[in-house]
Amino acid sequence: MAHKLVIVESPAKARTIAGYLGSGYVVESSIGHIRDLPNNAADTPAKIKDKPWGRLAVDVEHDFTPYYVVPRDKKSHITKLKGLLKDADELYLATDEDREGEAIAWHLLDELKPKNIPVHRMVFHEITKPAIQAAVENPRQINDDLVEAQEARRILDRLYGYEVSPVLWRKVMSGLSAGRVQSVATRLVVDRERDRMAFTAASYWDIEGTFDAGADHEQRMFPGKLHSVDGARVARGSDFGQDGRLKRPDGVVHLDRKAAEALTSGLRDTTYDVRSVESKPYKRSPYAPFRTTTLQQEASRKLGMSASVTMSVAQRLYENGFITYMRTDSTTLSGAAVGAARDQVRELYGAEYLPDAPRTYASKVKNAQEAHEAIRPAGDHFRTPAQTGLTGDQFRVYELIWMRTVASQMKDAVGQSVSIRFGGAAGTGEDVVFSANGRVITFHGFLKAYVEGTDDNAARDDQETRLPQLAEGDRVTAASVSASGHETKPPSRFTEATLIKELEDREIGRPSTYASIIGTILNRGYVYKKGTALVPAWLAFSVVRLLEDHFSRLVSYEFTAGMEDILDDIAGGRRDRKTELAEFYYGSSTVEGLHPLVNGLGDIDAKELATFPVGGPDSGVVLRVGRYGPYVEQQPGDDGDAAGDPTRANVPDDLPPDELTLAKAKELLANPAGEEIDLGSHPETGLRVVAKNGRYGPYVTEQLPEDAPKSAKPRTGSLFASMSLDTITLDEAVKLLSLPRVVGTDAEGVEITAQNGRYGPYLKKGTDSRSIDSEEKLFTLTLDEALAIYAQPKQRGRAAAAPPLKELGEDPVSGQPVVVKAGRFGEYVTDGEYNATLRKDDSVEEVTLERAAELLAERRAKGPAKKAAKKGAKKAPAKKTAKKTAAKKTAAKKTAAKKTTKKAAAKKS
Repeated sequence: MAHKLVIVESPAKARTIAGYLGSGYVVESSIGHIRDLPNNAADTPAKIKDKPWGRLAVDVEHDFTPYYVVPRDKKSHITKLKGLLKDADELYLATDEDREGEAIAWHLLDELKPKNIPVHRMVFHEITKPAIQAAVENPRQINDDLVEAQEARRILDRLYGYEVSPVLWRKVMSGLSAGRVQSVATRLVVDRERDRMAFTAASYWDIEGTFDAGADHEQRMFPGKLHSVDGARVARGSDFGQDGRLKRPDGVVHLDRKAAEALTSGLRDTTYDVRSVESKPYKRSPYAPFRTTTLQQEASRKLGMSASVTMSVAQRLYENGFITYMRTDSTTLSGAAVGAARDQVRELYGAEYLPDAPRTYASKVKNAQEAHEAIRPAGDHFRTPAQTGLTGDQFRVYELIWMRTVASQMKDAVGQSVSIRFGGAAGTGEDVVFSANGRVITFHGFLKAYVEGTDDNAARDDQETRLPQLAEGDRVTAASVSASGHETKPPSRFTEATLIKELEDREIGRPSTYASIIGTILNRGYVYKKGTALVPAWLAFSVVRLLEDHFSRLVSYEFTAGMEDILDDIAGGRRDRKTELAEFYYGSSTVEGLHPLVNGLGDIDAKELATFPVGGPDSGVVLRVGRYGPYVEQQPGDDGDAAGDPTRANVPDDLPPDELTLAKAKELLANPAGEEIDLGSHPETGLRVVAKNGRYGPYVTEQLPEDAPKSAKPRTGSLFASMSLDTITLDEAVKLLSLPRVVGTDAEGVEITAQNGRYGPYLKKGTDSRSIDSEEKLFTLTLDEALAIYAQPKQRGRAAAAPPLKELGEDPVSGQPVVVKAGRFGEYVTDGEYNATLRKDDSVEEVTLERAAELLAERRAKGPAKKAAKKGAKKAPAKKTAKKTAAKKTAAKKTAAKKTTKKAAAKKS
């Protein structure tokens, strides 16, 4: 029976929409992108492999024509879609209404090649029954300009990555990647760390007090802070520069400890008169409804979610009809949405919180694209969070979106701000002035529904400080006055929320790409997390240095932002894709292109790129980024020795760059990995015994003579957890080298040994191993104790599940509870389906649901674990049948290969 075929991106979206369309429609998913540029040589079409541009899969010689392929794992699905299309009388391409969605629709059309049936582009911004039915009734055609813009973006990224990444492989480290926006985001994080490394702290003091307005005031006690001394304002943290000096010393007094404490002593008996009272109205208007970036920032601040987790949760809410499309620059609400929000304000808060006219919000995003609304609850009548039936992270994100949307249609918060200055003469003669600032909110308005989170401990919009009703000339006394010291702080590291804000403020990239950009720089090892802060690895310093020195234009913040303007102009039909790509790749009379730049690099000193002085250029200590990680190095003579080899020491992976001071480097050099501690001669073999700090921890080993056969291996033994390199003795080392120890034999004469293994101490009898609970027992366990252990039945299969170490909440993807458990290989997080081991920077105490979701998402992306083949008796093979079957398969493969080759030759994708 003929049907109308509707193709969307995701299976979840397909299921929801199918329920709204009913019979007569078949709704199927493309499961994301169905076609792309080839990712490796195996996927590259044979006809372009020998072309000079074959590895790019973009014909840079003829209009930058891309060559697309269907990935191997999507070919069977394309066959399925073609089968459904044969019985269809109409095709609806219902992918998302943005550039990427438009490109997916175009790829589907180009690959499926429907014949003699109408093709419609079906668009909607929410998955509700009225919206889907309206979209079916009002389709449009594919927007070629949007497709061109997305294709230009994809080709730009391919050219950038495939031309620049090989330079990183040769000069920094294999396996690295460069990206048009990814590299600039990494540079932002590195630049912030450079500022922290160059920062010099300044110390300053101030005086704070609690003051008494007198018994006739209802608000009697209030706080105050020293403002000026003899007319000169007291220096605050903002008055100091990065170098620790005052930016403008004139008219500012810098109190040190001695001066502050002396002044405090002189203020014990001072009475203060009020010199000025300034009062002005306070008004705060509601925040605009969420767009992609503001949702990501607020979910990070309030819910502790990473950008990728936030988008994953929002995607599920959208696909299941709870919110509108979540990739948008827009802050606009439809008339129906404004009406729904106003209805809920009236119902939940009362008519006094509802403004006379609906509020409208203009987008602050330059070249805001796509005709979406802001992110809001779906439908013409909003469900409250309690009415949705949602749980876990989906509930929390929906609640955030719902509150923000409703609050956007409420009245302003109003109140009064007051600033009081009061002063007097200190006992030491100075005229001092204190200040007190307060704020009272008389009508909370939208703050009743929603208060935005803040970065860097800034004051919240609903924060109040009440002051007494004072007038000029009134007198106050000090209940207490104390001096306090402070140090200026370096610029804060970026968090995901603040990095997203920085990228958006600089107009770099698009909101829909920020989550994947941050995920990429984390997964590539350029950046790691310390709490919520983004810390650059030393590897990122080498990469950014190379790019700044040799590709300065490509990592320029202004150039990257300007490229977004070009892509927006292509999307609007105002620029030509081919012309812009040609200028980017080949250059022009005024701009150097990528291709000549890469081919004209000349010599690059890889060692210099990877070398950074520690403590200044004359310290004699440098950090180098090596193949196996960063290490510090001191040349002979720099520490007083005239000769010898350089001293090296590994730098801990979790040591942030700004904490690698000269003192810290010398501490590492004093006990470097690889340095041998001579413990003496083994009493039995006469060989020298040394202790070392190795890659997998401290250990002891014997030094074999130079003429020892190559097959000879020195005995080694890892130090026990209770031992350290500083205290290890020769006797302890000899005991460690004696392992494994023969405990005895059982009744059948089978030897039992005590051994220390990768997973802890254990007993071994033939192929039967049993764990023991203490490393010390390796030397003290008796045969009777060993036999008693073996007398116990061995646990078959999995041991009884241990209780979780910590419960974190529901995973945003699977919806299952996530817990932390202790396993054979260490602690891990699990949602019952996937397990993800905690990294070395993670701890059970500090791991959050956000971090667990990141680890599980990475593990989930790798696919299900491969199950080992079951061991057992092998069946005798049916030789003739197997040969015939293999022959048939081989013939079928050859036939399929020939057909594929013919099709590829006939079709230019």
